[in-house]
Amino acid sequence: MTKRDATVKWRSEMNAIQTDIILALHKADLDSWREVTAPTIGDQIYHYPDEKSGEIVHVYETGERELDVDFDGKIETVAIDDITVERDTMLPMWSTMWSFSDSADEHWIDDPANQMAMTDCGFRIYEHDDFGYFFGVDSNDIFIDRVWLPLYEARGLQWHDRDELSVEEAKPSLKDTLIQNAERSKIEFGGLAATTTEKGEPSL
Repeated sequence: MTKRDATVKWRSEMNAIQTDIILALHKADLDSWREVTAPTIGDQIYHYPDEKSGEIVHVYETGERELDVDFDGKIETVAIDDITVERDTMLPMWSTMWSFSDSADEHWIDDPANQMAMTDCGFRIYEHDDFGYFFGVDSNDIFIDRVWLPLYEARGLQWHDRDELSVEEAKPSLKDTLIQNAERSKIEFGGLAATTTEKGEPSL
């Protein structure tokens, strides 16, 4: 089994929930929900002690996590506990969210360091007091290779055959990637596959 096949299998075992359902539950009981998505480079933040806004330009990988923030051209180091990320939407833009079905995965996501790794894969993460963690992709790009395979690797799973080529060694051409992604989208998400021109170029 390839790493990609293992990733697809892992995701198929997760609980998929429509984002609209999560939104309704969120609005009905705001106090039980909190977003635990880690701040990351490019996020717009509000710094409470100084009552000012800025943009994150660097994240430190330390126990006492700090951030470098650009406040109108001046870079300052601030504590994560002193900021809030200013997001455009309450929930991720993709129409489906997920939760882990395995308790080992749920235990893994409970670690702030792993929440940070999951954020780096492209996920926004939420915690409910009674029902645990839910997560979604704040992008239209949810291909297996873009967000789910990196999450599989960050999770440290080893369900795949160990002798398969690395992602770098097996990396296809841009043309092949576009065609393969379009076909995979049709299979995995019910989208329309890309067509190709007589020269074999993708027409998306």
